[in-house]
Parts: sequence; structure tokens; C-alpha cells
Amino acid sequence: MDTISSLKDGTKIKMQVLVASKVKGVTNNGLSYLNLELRDNTGQINAKKWEVSSEDEEIFTAGNIIEVYGEVITYKNSLQMKVLGADKVETSEIDTSRFVKTSPIDFNLLKDKFNRYIDSIKNSQCQLIVKTIVNKYRDKIYTYPAAVSIHHDYLHGLLTHTTTMCDIGHYLCSIYKDVSEDLLISGIILHDIGKTVELEGDILYQYSLEGKLVGHISIMSAILHETASSLGIKGEVVTLLEHMILSHHGQLEFGSPVLPLTQEALLLSLIDSLDSKMVCLNKAYENVNEGEFTQKLFSFDGRSFYKPKIK
Repeated sequence: MDTISSLKDGTKIKMQVLVASKVKGVTNNGLSYLNLELRDNTGQINAKKWEVSSEDEEIFTAGNIIEVYGEVITYKNSLQMKVLGADKVETSEIDTSRFVKTSPIDFNLLKDKFNRYIDSIKNSQCQLIVKTIVNKYRDKIYTYPAAVSIHHDYLHGLLTHTTTMCDIGHYLCSIYKDVSEDLLISGIILHDIGKTVELEGDILYQYSLEGKLVGHISIMSAILHETASSLGIKGEVVTLLEHMILSHHGQLEFGSPVLPLTQEALLLSLIDSLDSKMVCLNKAYENVNEGEFTQKLFSFDGRSFYKPKIK
């Protein structure tokens, strides 16, 4: 059975995939076409369907599992699927886990490390706030992706992102010894928990209404305030944690209402950017041969990255 990771240039395919996204376009001649992202649990591929009918628009709805047939081609140094046709597949007839990509790191290892980082927090107020919030959202923290499509967009993605950031933060605290590791680890664990409200779904995650209208930064700020108030905790710890949450995107144009103004907030924003960008780049490399460049990447201001031959 073909999988997306096994596809090569010139391959003629008939396979089952998940429609992750669909964007309708119009050619210079006024004809409709579809830009698609198709997935299975081994990866994803961009695809195009030309000469679109009303039936095609229904079949290629995001979230549908379809049996697609067509041809794989190379376009701008990346594989792309030229779709000739497809049929919708009923999810009751198949194992949907075939279409859900999971973290490359074992879930039990992630879970154990995540909980060890929580237990490592020595400041009593930080630990109580973190444990209370994590206990409320634990199931979703363990399963949710960290994003819809950009980075860590797979089962256990949020847990992977958070745990990797804790690893980096813990290491950096051994170098920058005047940084509060309790604050940094607490901020890292809390910063993206709002995504468990911002996103919703099962086999395919999308933005919830609250996610579209409020966003995970504001959602998490409200969760922190409500939790601290219910625990009777006030003062600098709450303010510092809120500042880290509000500033973790690092720049105003990236959605943070304030810029980082403490060491811990600055490190959190840099670590978040580092981990998300490295995962984005590795994802872009998946369908690129060594010695070639990726397509222009939105997350990197439209730059194309070279994939070295050297290991």
C-alpha cells in the first residue's frame, strides 16, 4: 500500500488520504482549481485538482478521507500530486489512525519527562498554579497538536513542543545562572495550554470559535488569572507568569500584546521560536532531496533553505 512518505516523482497512485486543507483558485482563463494538502500518518503532500466540478468541491472538503488517484510530479524542487479524481471513503470502513501523524518521540517518555519538570518546580506558588492548570487540561495537553498546520501538527504535538522547550530551558539555566528556572519552566509549561481551547477536533484539528475570536494567548491569560484567584495567590509571581504568557510570541506583529521585559520572558520567546522554526524547517525538508532547496517558506519571510548533502 502506498504511503505519502514513499511517493516519488513520476509515481502513478491510487491511495487513501486525509484532506487537510482546500483552497479554491481561479486560472487566468476563469476556470476553477483546488490547492490541496493531503495527509496520512507518514507525512503530507501538496496537490492540485484542475477542472473542478461541484462534486469535487464536496469530495475534497477538509476532514474527509478520500481515495485519490493521479500522478506525483516535482514542482519547484518539491513533490506535488496532480489529482485526476477521487471518491470519498466512509470513516466507519477504515482505521482512521492511518491518517493521524504522531510525535516522533514515544508518548510515555514524553509524559514522564513532562511530569518530572512539573515536580522540579520548587517555588510553591508556581508549582501550585502549574499543577492546578495542568490537572484541569491534562488529557488535551497529552493529545493535542501544537498547531493546525505550521509546527508540531500531530498527535502529542503540544506535549512534544512543551517538553522539548523544557529541555532547552533547563540547559540554558545551567549557563545563565541568574535566570529563575522555576519561572522559566512554569512559563514554558503554561504558555500554550490555551491551545487546548483555541483548537478543536479529532482526526483533523481546526480553530474553535473562541480560538478565532480570542486566541490562545488571551485564553491562557484568562485561565491563569482565574486559577490564581481561585487559589488565593496574588502578587509578583502571577504578574511575571502572565507577562511571560502575553509576550511569548516575542513581537507585537506576531500577536503578543507586550514585548518580553524580563530574562525569563525573553528566553521563553526565543526558545519557543527556536523549537517551532526547527520543526517547520525539518517538515519542509521531508520532500526535498539532498543538494536542493526547499520552496519559499512563509515562516522564514519567504526564504528557501538548502538541504545539505553532508550528514
